[in-house]
Amino acid sequence: MAYTARQLNRATLQRQMLLEREPVDVLTAVERIVAIQAQEPASPYLALWNRIEGFDPAELDAAFTSGAVRKASLMRITLHAVTAADHEVFHHAMLPVLRASRLHDKRFKGMDVTVEQADALLAHVLEFAREPREKAEIEKLLHSHVGDVGQPGVWWALRTYGGLVHAPTGGPWSFGPRPVYRSAPASPRERLECLAELLRRYLSGFGPATVPDMNQFTMLPRASIREALELLDVVRDGAYFDLPHRTVPEEDVPAPPRLMPMWDSTLLAYADRSRIIPEQYRKLVIRNNGDTLPTLLVDGHVAGVWRPNENGGIEATAFHALGEDQWAGLAEEARALHKFLGDREPQVYRRFNRWWAGLPVDDVRIL
Repeated sequence: MAYTARQLNRATLQRQMLLEREPVDVLTAVERIVAIQAQEPASPYLALWNRIEGFDPAELDAAFTSGAVRKASLMRITLHAVTAADHEVFHHAMLPVLRASRLHDKRFKGMDVTVEQADALLAHVLEFAREPREKAEIEKLLHSHVGDVGQPGVWWALRTYGGLVHAPTGGPWSFGPRPVYRSAPASPRERLECLAELLRRYLSGFGPATVPDMNQFTMLPRASIREALELLDVVRDGAYFDLPHRTVPEEDVPAPPRLMPMWDSTLLAYADRSRIIPEQYRKLVIRNNGDTLPTLLVDGHVAGVWRPNENGGIEATAFHALGEDQWAGLAEEARALHKFLGDREPQVYRRFNRWWAGLPVDDVRIL
């Protein structure tokens, strides 16, 4: 039988731990979420706050410090927080896209460096970055080998596809504005098997899903995705693939209100964004440059955006009329979020406030 839109919505919420907060540890949650968008340092913390009962951010601090959770360029050539085991698999699966995004770019082709030279330089960088290194240190090393190749420079390419991860630098959310890098241990793997495992992990956290959805999540060619699916034990319902024995909730399962972080993976993991974002709100929430605003989820769908208010509390902007019971649920979440942020960064995401100009407003409340 075909899935309804609400069943697909509830399936995502269930697998992403958004139907209820669960009493699990950080590593279990990161593994179940599969890949947490991490462009903004605060976002993995807020993602887990929305999903873990009694979330202690110090656990994520420790996981980043120990390397049990890694922050690296992966799917969609953006930063994600993943478990160490997933990082090794995902990096191998994504390597063709990561390499092509830089080595086929006109900015790289304009340098006086060949692909073969870049790969040879990577070996020096990985050895040098066994200890955490700042950008300037790595660029100095590269300059000693190839001289000045201008901007963006060879490092711009290597840091994306080279298998390096971000090392914690402290601050409220483990990573500050100036990245520090270290090499991540890796062993040889067969790429198609890694891609199949990436797709299996994707379906575990975001299924049921279509090939276009998997393409959107990874940016890998659809032909490669179909080839890798042949290696998996999957079930199919029309265009949708899923893992055996995974159930899809009924569409009347209640979905609690949530205040989601910027770039939450649930908003970006599908070709059909309407699973979570009503189509009329998509361009409001996902801006032209890719910035994805912190959102209000009401009945499992984006209903507006939020930001900290300079005078205290959380400012919630609804795109359509909400009932008082819905506002009460959001207010309860906002009070807990305000307390959570107060211990680390009360004005999180404030540099993105420019996006609030021109938003359609049905109701704005300080919660």
